Amino acid sequence: MNKTILLVEDDVALRENTAEMLELSGYKVLTAPNGKVGIEMARNHLPGVIVCDIMMPEVDGYGVLSALSQNGDTRHIPFIFLSAKTEHKEIRKGMDMGADDYLTKPFEEDELLSAVESRLAKAQLLMQVREASSALGGDETEDDAIRNLNELKNFFDDNGEIANYDKGNTIYKEGEHSNNIFLILKGIVKSHKMDENGKELITALHKPDDFLGFTSFEEAVPYQESATAVEDVELAVVSKNILKEILTKSNAVSLELMNVLSENITEIKEQLLQMAYSSVRKKTAATILQFAEILNKNPNDNIKISRHDLASVAGIATESLIRTLSGFKKDGLIEIEGRNIRIIDLDGLRHVE
Repeated sequence: MNKTILLVEDDVALRENTAEMLELSGYKVLTAPNGKVGIEMARNHLPGVIVCDIMMPEVDGYGVLSALSQNGDTRHIPFIFLSAKTEHKEIRKGMDMGADDYLTKPFEEDELLSAVESRLAKAQLLMQVREASSALGGDETEDDAIRNLNELKNFFDDNGEIANYDKGNTIYKEGEHSNNIFLILKGIVKSHKMDENGKELITALHKPDDFLGFTSFEEAVPYQESATAVEDVELAVVSKNILKEILTKSNAVSLELMNVLSENITEIKEQLLQMAYSSVRKKTAATILQFAEILNKNPNDNIKISRHDLASVAGIATESLIRTLSGFKKDGLIEIEGRNIRIIDLDGLRHVE
């Protein structure tokens, strides 16, 4: 595995600090102060991963990605964008161009390391797929083939039926036939089930660029949970049969989609473990942080979410959640104004026991 990382960043302090962070984790790091130098270094050194800022002098990050995508030696190198921009359209622009991941500044050390590690592993697996396909006489680069997960999302955007749901509306119900797969374009969706006592359990929160509605590719298999819009939502809808045809033609896309679904399962397991073994205070704190992350909020921004949804994700009674929120307010961890919650002490909330 090629553990060389090319870091393209014009901010000197951020470039040096990030390079040191990566080197301490066992990576060889090459650095470039702007996009023009970054393109040259990528072509000369062929790193395992490229981590690149967007707003830079000479050539910006989009220009770097575009230039390297047109070169046969560099187009398969995993590419991770760094940017302070958080708007969905900016994220999609980079992903539409073929970027593999997108981290917003400021980022945590474990976020960067996780992105680098997963992209290196995926690159190695995709290389094996390409080599196997080549050995069998296959061709993964046909003009009409969808080659990666980002192109699959573009296909949903361009060819899917657009559906809009107002906040609180049901997208599909548990037990209905699962004929379609959805890509979230705007808004937040919750997946939820009802337990034997009629209590709602939120199993996952889905944000823009997430897929929704996977069960089985067999038409007779029903949805295993319900999906409801947490805020106004726009979706691109594609039938399972069409997606099945796409995956049949592309081993690479199938592999990437399997990785995404595996990551989703891991997240759900962690949430269930938290619900089973954590204290009420720790469950509540973790849930507030989870909503803040999913809703793409900065710590100083308000989180507008119903107490019922917070309690459902945390797996506690609404009354217990309200009492715990009042305690957090007294402790100076959060502020509460009506339905709005604002995090005051981010570190304190992360270390609630």
